[in-house]
Amino acid sequence: MVEYSIILPTYNERDNLPLIIWLIVGELQKAGIGDWEVVVVVVVDDSSPDGTADVCRQLQRIYGDRHIRLHERPGKLGLGTAYRSGLEVAKGAFILLMDADLSHHPKFIPQFIAIQRTTQADIVTGTRYKGRGGGVYGWDMRRILTSRVANYLAQVMLSPGVSDLTGSFRLYRRAVFEEVISRVVSRGYVFQMELITRATKMGYTVAECPITFVDRIYGSSKLGAGEVMQYLRGLMLLFWTL
Repeated sequence: MVEYSIILPTYNERDNLPLIIWLIVGELQKAGIGDWEVVVVVVVDDSSPDGTADVCRQLQRIYGDRHIRLHERPGKLGLGTAYRSGLEVAKGAFILLMDADLSHHPKFIPQFIAIQRTTQADIVTGTRYKGRGGGVYGWDMRRILTSRVANYLAQVMLSPGVSDLTGSFRLYRRAVFEEVISRVVSRGYVFQMELITRATKMGYTVAECPITFVDRIYGSSKLGAGEVMQYLRGLMLLFWTL
């Protein structure tokens, strides 16, 4: 059985995808985890009109289709359903979630794996707000303030026991991920917040790893006023139901 599967949800990421795959392979090889028999990257492509899927097929020819697995979907169906679809394709005993836009550097993947092996935690989550080395780079003050306020509101209302609720760079035991995701009702940007909150309330153990988050180099951010309102509505729903 494959040991680690990395799920990369993508939408219009043709410029970022080759570089993030190259970085993932390099970091795993440097850490001695580069055996491609045990690492699978699952690309979930939401019908990206920029040809992201075509780029992925080219990468499959380079790295092999047992290592780069493409799962195409008929439309832009949301982040939560992208992870569910990716899980159906992934074979790993551990599932790692990260963004494809280079905001999550693959250099932290070996640290996640080492922390999990040391602590035997069910989940290892990246945090921008705790520990030496954590932080955000490339955001303007408005974006930083939005993130801080969103995380603070979630901390006060949900008491999740982790320092970074709105992040999306995490490593899960597969069985834990499958059980928790089956109970998640949120979509979009609230999905990650509900996922980690439900996990802690179900008694699963979480370890944290300080990470640096870097704003995307290519493409445009998907975060806008609509996503902010979706987040606030989702937060209120979680407050009343969790």
